[in-house]
Amino acid sequence: MKRLFSGLLVALLLCGPGWSQDSTPSAPADEEKVKEVQEDASPASAEEVPDVGEAIVEIELVLTEDEAAILAAVDSYAEAFNKGDAKALAGHWTENGEFVTPAGNVLKGRKALEEDFTAYFAENSGVKLELIETQIKMLSPHVASETGIARVILEGEAPSETSYEAIHVKSAEGWRIDSVKEDAPRETPPTHYQKLQALEWMIGTWVDNAEEGITIETTGRWTTNSNFIVRTFRVFIQDRVDFEGTQVVGWDPSIGAIRSWTFDSDGGFGVGRWSNSGSRWTVQALNVLPDGRRGSSTNIYDLLDENTIEFKSIGRQVDGELLPSIDTFTIVRAAE
Repeated sequence: MKRLFSGLLVALLLCGPGWSQDSTPSAPADEEKVKEVQEDASPASAEEVPDVGEAIVEIELVLTEDEAAILAAVDSYAEAFNKGDAKALAGHWTENGEFVTPAGNVLKGRKALEEDFTAYFAENSGVKLELIETQIKMLSPHVASETGIARVILEGEAPSETSYEAIHVKSAEGWRIDSVKEDAPRETPPTHYQKLQALEWMIGTWVDNAEEGITIETTGRWTTNSNFIVRTFRVFIQDRVDFEGTQVVGWDPSIGAIRSWTFDSDGGFGVGRWSNSGSRWTVQALNVLPDGRRGSSTNIYDLLDENTIEFKSIGRQVDGELLPSIDTFTIVRAAE
C-alpha cells in the first residue's frame, strides 16, 4: 500500500504522473606558435628545479606577413568608408570584384561599386562602419577568407548589422577583395520566457520528506531558448530509487495559460493547468494511472522565500472516489 501511496504522492506533487489529460574591430584569430623548450635529460637537483612560473611554456602570438597585410587592408577599407571616399573604397577591390547584398543584389566590377558607393554616401551623410569579430583564415598562399560582423551606424537611427564573408586575393596591387557576401543576422528564436519567468523558482534541486523513509528529489532546468522548464523527479525509499519521471512546463498559446505535461516510470501520465495569485501557485491536475484509472486534484504551492515552499493537495479523486487531502508540508531547496 505504501508503494501505491508514494506514486500517487509524486503524481500530485508534480501535477502529472498517472492521470487523464484535460479537455572597434576585434583582433583576428591569430595562429599560436609555441617555442620548443629544450630540457636537460639528466636529473635535476633540488636546487636546479625552477620556480613554477619559470616552468610555464612561453607562447607567442605571431601574424604572418600576409595576415598583417590583409588586416591593414581591412582597416584601410573601414577608414575609407568612414570618410565617405567611394573611389578609395572601390580601389580595395579587384577589377572584377563582386558584392552580394543581403537582399541578393549583385554589384560587379570597380566601376559599378564606386557608383553605388557614391550614391550611398550621398544619401547617408556621415554614415560609419564598424567591423566586429573579424577573423582571417589563409586558404592558400594567394587566397584568404575574412569573416565578421559589419555594423553600420547612422545618426538618428538604430545601428544595423550583417554577417559577411570576404575573399581576398593577392595580386600585383597587393591584397584586394575579390568578393563579399553579406547576410542579414539570424533572427532571435521566439521565446515564451516572459510568460514563464515567474516560475523561475523551479530551477535547481528541491527535496522533501513528505512521508517517513521516502525522499522526493526534483530538479528543474530551462531548455534552450527558455521556452520550457524540464523537471525530473526521483523517489528514494531509503537509498534506492523506487520511482521517477519527467515533467515539462510551458506556455500554451492556444489557451493563453501555463500547462505541464508529466510522465512517470510506471507508465502514468497527466497534465496540469497553472495559475497564480502573488506567491501562491494553484495547479488543476488531470491524470491517468498506469492501470487506466482517472483522477484529478488541486495542488497548491505557497512560496515562503527563495529556498522554501509549502505544498498541499486538495480535492483528490480517483475514478470519482474522494481521497484524503495531503496536508501542508515543506519543500526546501537543496544546498549547492
